[in-house]
Amino acid sequence: MAKYLLKRIFYMILTLLIVATVTFFLMKLMPGSPYANEAKMTSQQIQIMNEQYGLNKPIWQQYLIYIGGMLHGDLGTSFQYSNQPVSSLISSRLGVSAQLGLQALILGVVLGVIVGAIAAMRQGTWIDSTATVISVIGKSVPNFVLAVLLQYYIGLKLGWFPIAGWGSFSATILPTIALSVGPLAETARFIRTSMVDTLNTDYIELGKAKGLSRMEVIRKHALRNSLIPLVTLIGPYAVALMIGSMVIENIFNIPGIGEQFVKSILTNDYPTIMGITMVYCAGLVVILLITDIIYGLIDPRIRLSGSEA
Repeated sequence: MAKYLLKRIFYMILTLLIVATVTFFLMKLMPGSPYANEAKMTSQQIQIMNEQYGLNKPIWQQYLIYIGGMLHGDLGTSFQYSNQPVSSLISSRLGVSAQLGLQALILGVVLGVIVGAIAAMRQGTWIDSTATVISVIGKSVPNFVLAVLLQYYIGLKLGWFPIAGWGSFSATILPTIALSVGPLAETARFIRTSMVDTLNTDYIELGKAKGLSRMEVIRKHALRNSLIPLVTLIGPYAVALMIGSMVIENIFNIPGIGEQFVKSILTNDYPTIMGITMVYCAGLVVILLITDIIYGLIDPRIRLSGSEA
């Protein structure tokens, strides 16, 4: 298990380094200037600013300086917010994005399991067809389209929840629903397919022959065995929510790192772009690492094959 874990950590560090490198050099190719008032600045003022932020150095030196700072936890200073460290800018908004993503993940997975299980139990009926339609719609309709519809009909027309802002639990309802539809649809489809296959296996028939009721067979065997592979999907779900929250946070005016990321791109705030990109990437690789560990504990064959590779 130790060898398996060390190998995964090595790949995690290598992935972060590759992402940092690619993002850094792509960012330097972005058109425009990081200085909002460059048109009103003299060439001497621009030179002073470049020296202050180290932009007067060759790109390869800027890259080495940034990587060295990143290894020590220094993500640089924001251009958009004068003299504010990127790390503090991100940390002040990270909790908001984490709360929104966690709520959407829990809601989507729980409802998806329920919908998928009911569809499998009622295979071939109108309930099964309805669940399939829900899954298709959930996968087809972008979450930002659903967000606008929720804002208009539930927030504005009915007035049940705030249409924008953050600060109360009621303000989190609509963005959580908008983000959770994707995981809900995917989970429902996965659980339905897995349970249908499981219900047709020999050990399910054996359980029925032993006198177990239908609900006991489904709860103790079919559903439980169908939930184990779902662990591997939790990581991608979480990452998809992290990425999808960028647009949702802007639509609902939520002060998370997704909203800040969009603003930093529009203003060419290089350190903030790099910092948020690395936070997203770190979250991705950590989630995938945890998923690998959990699945390795569930199925020893996974970690054995991984350590032998």
